[in-house]
Amino acid sequence: MLSIRELKEKINDVFPDPQREVLLDFADVLDSTVKVSDFNELKSIVADLAKSQKELAEAQKRTEERLNSLTVRVEELAEAQKRTEMALSKLAEEHEKTRTHLGSLTHTVGYFLENEAYKYLPSLLKRDFNLEVTGDLKRDYIEVRKNTYEEINIIGKAQKNGKDYIVLGEAKTQLFKADIGNFLKKIKKIENLITGEKFLLLVTHQAHPTVRKYAQEKGLKIYFSYEFK
Repeated sequence: MLSIRELKEKINDVFPDPQREVLLDFADVLDSTVKVSDFNELKSIVADLAKSQKELAEAQKRTEERLNSLTVRVEELAEAQKRTEMALSKLAEEHEKTRTHLGSLTHTVGYFLENEAYKYLPSLLKRDFNLEVTGDLKRDYIEVRKNTYEEINIIGKAQKNGKDYIVLGEAKTQLFKADIGNFLKKIKKIENLITGEKFLLLVTHQAHPTVRKYAQEKGLKIYFSYEFK
């Protein structure tokens, strides 16, 4: 295929005026129009755009599918969370029931220990300290201020060599140092409300040797349930 320049040279060589002028003008028009290479380039650009548009549409479709899948997953997680919350609520209710039952059992064991102490402590105090319990040992409350009371597990009157004593005790199924500390704080609150020499004791099923030593250092006598016989 001739270029525009070669075409013009051939026109100048072959055609006379005025045909030559007309043909040269026509050649200039052709030269100013879109070339085949430009058209091919344009076609390539259009093809690339079409391809990109298709890829974009496919990507959008995949995105929508992922979003739909994610929506379903979120709904499943929400449902699972709801079931979990219901299960936790039920578990909390069962736990509360268990705590209530254990609390009742603890109180039952504690009251049993106290009741045994009321029966056997008088003879043990007589044996070990020549302390004569007068009346009954019991569980009672001391009013420390208006409408505020301290519970005393073991309280009763006693005498020794004509001197009056007040027996005050705490009963714990298992004795810890913290129990001793709490008991002494309780005694401090009521010491000015009770007349007479105070005899302090503790009753328990078991206590670690360090706890026994700590009680002895604080001047407290420990009686164990196996002594109640």
